[in-house]
Amino acid sequence: MQVFRGTPFRSAGPCALTIGNFDGLHRGHGAMLDRLVAEAHRQGLPPAVLTFEPHPRELFTPESAPVRLSSLREKLELLRDAGIARVYVAHFNRAFAGLSAEAFALDVVGQQIGAKYVLIGDDFRFGKGRAGDNRSLADLGKKAGFIAEAMPEITVSGRRASSTAVREALSQGDLSLAEELLGRPYRISGRVVHGDKIGRKIGFPTANIQVKHNRPPLRGIFVTQIHGAGPAPLLGATSFGKRPTVDDSGRYALEVHLPDFEGDLYGRHLQVDFLHKLRDEVKYTTLEALMAQIQLDVENAKRLYRERISRPRS
Repeated sequence: MQVFRGTPFRSAGPCALTIGNFDGLHRGHGAMLDRLVAEAHRQGLPPAVLTFEPHPRELFTPESAPVRLSSLREKLELLRDAGIARVYVAHFNRAFAGLSAEAFALDVVGQQIGAKYVLIGDDFRFGKGRAGDNRSLADLGKKAGFIAEAMPEITVSGRRASSTAVREALSQGDLSLAEELLGRPYRISGRVVHGDKIGRKIGFPTANIQVKHNRPPLRGIFVTQIHGAGPAPLLGATSFGKRPTVDDSGRYALEVHLPDFEGDLYGRHLQVDFLHKLRDEVKYTTLEALMAQIQLDVENAKRLYRERISRPRS
């Protein structure tokens, strides 16, 4: 997969394109990408995505911008797995936001990217002041030389599949609903870095994973499945939060205890799939109380993980 930082002055060649933030890449995004890839193959074009960094609301209203579901790296990995051949990561700044709807469609989509087919959601808006919509994009496409189509929303169990719905499910600890909306468990990936090694001192060594999420979409103690530590996925008993018993810095930490692993994971890039929430974080008065609770968490994590992997797949 080719990744372009920004849009080129001249097109790298014609393509079939879809446009959006694709945060989390839920089942609605997946349906759109499937349709894009199928149409791209039918027309003999590479399927491409135009996405934005940072999220537009992080530029205009940073204090109320949505919590990110995926880092740029995670998003690119998901787009690659969906069969996308090119990704254009547009730097969303004031100049880009100030482009008129016509300039965006004719110059960016038509000339710089070279789209011949454009698939968008039915609620897509573009250009300064969100002046453009799917109807105006279709009209502008006639001038720019591309065909634009709008795709209706996708519902999952009666709910609109959206990044907002996924965020709400994660914030409420409803990982089953989040998994249903995503079509897979919610995942965070990152490199294992050195921590303060408190877990090792109290008998529960952890892999401390570097995360790019300044405001995580979920917090607490979780049953997780870990990829990248060995040839097969492993159970993880995972804490994602501020560690109130041992740390007063206010920083978020993602710490994974792997009961069935021994070895050195420093420098490894791990993927953490969140399967079940055990509980919220609690500040304990003593390390002994914390250790007793961690032991209980590990036992519950083992039980729930065994139940999950033994469950027949539908």
